[in-house]
Amino acid sequence: MAPWEDGARTDNRRGTYEWWYFDAHLDDGSSLVVVFMNKDFAAPNDPLTPTIRIDLDLADGRSYQKLVTYDPGSWQASTDGADVRIGQNRFSGDLHTYRIQATVEEIDVDVTLVGQVPAWRPETGYLLYGAAREKEFAWLPSVPQGAVTGTYRIGEEAHETTGVGYHDHNWGNVGLNEIVHDWYWARGQAGPYSVIASVVTAHERYGYTALPIFMLARDGEIVADDSRRVRFEALDTYTDESTGKPVALKTRYSYRGDADSWIVTFTRERDLAKSQMIDNIHGPKRLLARLARFDGAYLRFAGILDIEHHRGTALVDKHSSQAIWELMYFGHAR
Repeated sequence: MAPWEDGARTDNRRGTYEWWYFDAHLDDGSSLVVVFMNKDFAAPNDPLTPTIRIDLDLADGRSYQKLVTYDPGSWQASTDGADVRIGQNRFSGDLHTYRIQATVEEIDVDVTLVGQVPAWRPETGYLLYGAAREKEFAWLPSVPQGAVTGTYRIGEEAHETTGVGYHDHNWGNVGLNEIVHDWYWARGQAGPYSVIASVVTAHERYGYTALPIFMLARDGEIVADDSRRVRFEALDTYTDESTGKPVALKTRYSYRGDADSWIVTFTRERDLAKSQMIDNIHGPKRLLARLARFDGAYLRFAGILDIEHHRGTALVDKHSSQAIWELMYFGHAR
């Protein structure tokens, strides 16, 4: 891993997209997501359209979702490392320490993230599609887990807090709706463990191939990250009424090593967000999306993370904690 890998990997031309993502579970009971995007990842053929997304969910039940676009001239992104600027807003770091500063309407965020687990990527970080492998979606978890300090404001209401956070970087050269049917993505920590777990299901034209991604660290050292050893299960599935998508009450990732194995389970307790992607499409594109029967959806959940460590048939230890995970759906329900 080198710092330039978290720098700009596209030139913003039509057909490409790129974003830098941060989230945190805060000790005051709140959760925070901040994303800097060069354009909507579902519309890579658009010109440069700098966008900031902020999701802030407070412990008292208040919830704020912001998605604001900016003038193309406000965009700056270094190729030497993560240093992305949209006007006065900035997302910068060096694979270990990051600072995220963003003000969108009445929400103001200024946080620092310091890595506790080393920067990592699944093999090269690229998922390649097509006979010529010319279509790509890339993913770089620059900070799989880190300590968060900082402030957030809602108007004049200020909060100083700490917590645990995460940062990754994504880019590609084809609309995700053309190559991906859906994905589950989760991260969390329980006891000495940190985990990133995902399964990306390819578009129908690629046979709905399921691509698991998995990283487990103990006490800051990676102990399991070979995706070939992972078995994914979506358990107790129901149909979400508002989106029409099948949702698993439990998602389970079973990792079998040479001597040790781990079972990582996420159990849904409540929904944090549910939205239809078409609601963020406006103007003529919205009509075209409806004519194409586009019904993509995004769901975010909160619940319990359980991590079990087995050696042979013996349970070595088990740890549980709260966690947040997501289901992104680009295709029609199967």
